[in-house]
Amino acid sequence: MDPVSVFRHREWLVALLVPLALLWWTWRRRGAALVLPVDHAERPARPWTQGLLRCAESLPALALALAVLLLAGPQSWGAPRDKRQLSNIQFCVDVSGSMTAGFGSGTRYDASMEAINGFLDYREGDAFGLTFFGNAVLHWVPLTTDVSAFRCAPPFMTPGRIPYWFGGTEIGKALLACQDVLVQREEGDRMIILISDGYSADLSGGRDQEIARSLAEDGIIVYAVHISTGSVPDAVVRIAAQTGGEVFSPEDTAGLEAIFATIDQMAKAKIEKSLLEAADDYRPYSIVGLALLGLLLLASFGLRYTPW
Repeated sequence: MDPVSVFRHREWLVALLVPLALLWWTWRRRGAALVLPVDHAERPARPWTQGLLRCAESLPALALALAVLLLAGPQSWGAPRDKRQLSNIQFCVDVSGSMTAGFGSGTRYDASMEAINGFLDYREGDAFGLTFFGNAVLHWVPLTTDVSAFRCAPPFMTPGRIPYWFGGTEIGKALLACQDVLVQREEGDRMIILISDGYSADLSGGRDQEIARSLAEDGIIVYAVHISTGSVPDAVVRIAAQTGGEVFSPEDTAGLEAIFATIDQMAKAKIEKSLLEAADDYRPYSIVGLALLGLLLLASFGLRYTPW
């Protein structure tokens, strides 16, 4: 549908009565009669000459009408556009010593970071954060739509090169730390992608239920990737289920990549219709106005009314 033209200051449109009155007067007036010797001579009738002169005399009134329309603030309605709703995704990656175990052609850590970087490629427009954890938690990349820092992260946090206090696995502490980051974002969905290969003692004694309830209350969904040959800890399964997420256990690097593709499909980006917005639309009126001024300038050199 073509955009419908509107005016921001419609009260100015009343002033169009002035150029309309000028046009009426230009075409209806007879002018002052003046007797010339040629009036009694035979000459051919040329009605087109009078019409051409009237058109030339109408140019100032038309230019005034265009000026009134410009003062009224012409606008046009743009077509509604789909807007992608932002998703805030916090990666929570285990860097304990067990993540150095072989997985594919590298280690579990290497495969995890490679899969994360691949996941970023088809989630353009979302905000991503990166948290490393062991017995301590380190927020390496804050939530951002600029993912260049992710590309540089793997070499710096390779398990075995980090301080000894990252050696264990405290998933509960890491999830709560990620929750603190996500609740600061008021816009968009909230999601944690947990990548770990071990059991966490800080989820026992009903602690997993408390953490799951707290995450769910803040609208945070947890997807867990258990990158190990062992069984998935029940506590992690309960947290993912109660927050609306799911747990995956890849067998190889191809399976890990497929898991991230599945998460992308499960956590589809939401599209919302944006409202129509009016924007200033002076261009067509300005073009017509310049054309009228040009014709008026040309007419002033010869096409004008003279009473003699």
